[in-house]
Amino acid sequence: MTSLFVKLYKKVVIEKPYFSLMLVFSAFVFFLLHSTELKLDASSESIVLENDQDLKYYRSTLKTYGSDDFLIITFSPKDDLFSPSSLTTLKSLRDELSKLERVESVLTILDVPLLNSPRVSISELTDGDAKVRTLETPDVDLELARLEFLESPIYRNNLVSLDGLTAAVVVNFKTDERYQALLQKRNQLREKKKTATLTAEETTRLEEVSREFIAYHARIVEREGLDIQRIRAIMGHYREHAQLYLGGVQMITSDMISFIEHDIVVFGIGVTAFLIAVLCLFFRKLRWVLIPMSSCLISVGMMMGFLGFTDWNVTVISSNFTSLLLIITMSLTIHLIVRYRILCEQCPNDSQQSLVFDTMKTMVMPSFFTAMTTIVAFCSLVVSDIRPVIDFGWMMTIGIALAFVLNFLYFPSVLSLLPVEKVVPQRDLTRRFTSWIATWTLKHATFVMIGGGILALIGIIGITKLKVENRFIDNFKSTTEIYRGMDLIDSQLGGTIPLDIIIDADADFYQGLKESQTQRDPFDDPFDESDSAEEVTYWFNGDRLGLVEKIHDHLEELPEVGKVLSIATGMKVFKQLNDQKIPEDYELALLRKWAPDSVKQALINPYLSPDGNQVRLTMRLIESAPTLNRKLLIEEIRSYLTEDMGLLPENVHLTGMAVLYNNLLQSLYTSQIQTLGVVFVSILVMFVIAFRQVAISLIAIVPNILAAGVVLGLMGWVGIPLDMMTITIAAITIGIGVDDTIHYVHRFQVEFPTYQNYRETVKACHGSIGIAMYYTSLIITVGFSILALSNFIPTIYFGLLTGVAMLTALMSNLTLLAAMLVVFKPLGPERKPA
Repeated sequence: MTSLFVKLYKKVVIEKPYFSLMLVFSAFVFFLLHSTELKLDASSESIVLENDQDLKYYRSTLKTYGSDDFLIITFSPKDDLFSPSSLTTLKSLRDELSKLERVESVLTILDVPLLNSPRVSISELTDGDAKVRTLETPDVDLELARLEFLESPIYRNNLVSLDGLTAAVVVNFKTDERYQALLQKRNQLREKKKTATLTAEETTRLEEVSREFIAYHARIVEREGLDIQRIRAIMGHYREHAQLYLGGVQMITSDMISFIEHDIVVFGIGVTAFLIAVLCLFFRKLRWVLIPMSSCLISVGMMMGFLGFTDWNVTVISSNFTSLLLIITMSLTIHLIVRYRILCEQCPNDSQQSLVFDTMKTMVMPSFFTAMTTIVAFCSLVVSDIRPVIDFGWMMTIGIALAFVLNFLYFPSVLSLLPVEKVVPQRDLTRRFTSWIATWTLKHATFVMIGGGILALIGIIGITKLKVENRFIDNFKSTTEIYRGMDLIDSQLGGTIPLDIIIDADADFYQGLKESQTQRDPFDDPFDESDSAEEVTYWFNGDRLGLVEKIHDHLEELPEVGKVLSIATGMKVFKQLNDQKIPEDYELALLRKWAPDSVKQALINPYLSPDGNQVRLTMRLIESAPTLNRKLLIEEIRSYLTEDMGLLPENVHLTGMAVLYNNLLQSLYTSQIQTLGVVFVSILVMFVIAFRQVAISLIAIVPNILAAGVVLGLMGWVGIPLDMMTITIAAITIGIGVDDTIHYVHRFQVEFPTYQNYRETVKACHGSIGIAMYYTSLIITVGFSILALSNFIPTIYFGLLTGVAMLTALMSNLTLLAAMLVVFKPLGPERKPA
């Protein structure tokens, strides 16, 4: 069977290359036509865990307390904020924003009720015909209003900065009912699939809904991007009157998509230009520039088309797949080029077809196993619970498989059409360098192994210092609007990332309420609201509101917490209106029923469930706080509520994007352990299959463990946290680093029978395969360094750290691997000299 396949391959690819080329170009054109359909995604859906129970609860709270789909514009006028000219500018900005199709409302200091300008009494508020002033009320006292905004528990450090120089403009968007319906239906079917077997009809429906959801989500992302552009255009009209910054999840999403587009273009162009330069430097012949570069571009073009064809979105995590695929494809190709040129030197009289065939025949097994081990490394990422990381793993798996197939179809087909290369012996600095390393390693083999052990120990200590906590703001350069907007909102308007606490009523309260409803006198007046069951609430009474106020005040004292809003905020306002006295329970009931809608919407409804039996405290974390540690903060808050305040754990729920992001971060460490475990075991198995020897397989895995340990240890020592990008470094380092190991050990096994001497075999391998290892490692190292041009800090870390890891892997293979082979002699005894 193998012989038949070899003959078929030789006949179709080597002897009749036009057929293979036609096949490759047909597939390339087909997929290239779909490359324009490539979709980008940086939404909050792409930074949450798969199957996160907190995510389900978070979505359920949105039904009760409303959508969190909003943007914040900071408005810092050049004139006084409360001057007529500034308020006129603010009104014009608000009105222009309100005209946008998807905008439901725009909230500013112009729109909220003024209760102390002049003071309104509780009795006036409970009058059904009460009229509440705003800044737009004619003849309003602006100085009284300024004082109220700066002293109000609900407005200060929220709608107005503490210094009174900046105001917030909150742009609320309409809820997309279709999106919510598709999301709910998809999730319901997914949940049922986990717990029970879906019917054939349900399985079909799940596939349909998933496709529809993906397509509709892509349209939403595009629509939101256009909304951001329109809002920024409107903001541009007012920059001569005020300093404005934009903040919010949609803006971050839109800008991150811009980062993705930037990265794809810059990385692609940068890596392509670099590869052309190094190919010219290394080989100095046009064929060795055109063939490998065209092979790389075909791989990337087909992969982009495949992603577009399958509606597979690219995220910030997978945005560097173009540069990765270019580099990996080039690595495979360079090994083929170096082997072909060595054969040209050794067999100058052979025909071109014979040389090409021998090249492919001798390189198929090491190339196959290098591709497979790299695939295994990327496949290990799918054990993560993080959807973008999972997708990145699968994308690269498919891309590497495609690169391998193309290298064994396109490369030999094109090369077969060219004449034999006349290799002219010349001064080869690379060969001299690798040969010098061989000599030095053989002379200091023991020192090399001891040095490797010390380096491993330093790496292990560094790994113990690894952390996963990082500030979201640190993901962006200080020059980006994301950073500047978040920093201003943090320092002036009460923080950025929301964290909510929702507290349920005790179970026995519901039981008592149910019994009281059962025992109710049937002759009671159903219109008497004073004692109706719906007025019997757990939280909206003096005693329990006091408990909420105590919790509220404790939260405000935490240094990482910015603005806190709750029903206690309303209580503080009501106390101001009631001579610092807590309103009586009957007054609270009247306020809840008869207060103007604007007052209830500002002080009650967002923080109390409609039945009054669930209370919500919402706060925003100061992302720029140097002491921010979400995990510790969340644990501290939960401990305070359950242990100090005596609330039942089952009644306390912490939710919001801060919790979801924390869950993602905390999963990274576990994912890193799982990923590395899967990688090491899988690659060790691949080594045993490839080398057919356990001893040499164990030796071969050591340099790669060392490279991964060094880069993770470096992260720990320097203080670079694990995040969605850096979590992939160890697996990728091992996956790509083992390519050199496989090529070296394979060449060692081929050469050893000739020399029957470990030291001579090391010299021979360093002088042949060592050259290819040097070329590929240099290309990978510098190629990854181009990622430093990104605006996304984790991508910069990813590029630089992976470059360091690849250099470590190269030197480990050329020194430690060679030293261990000489010391442990895994291929048996040497031939004794004659």
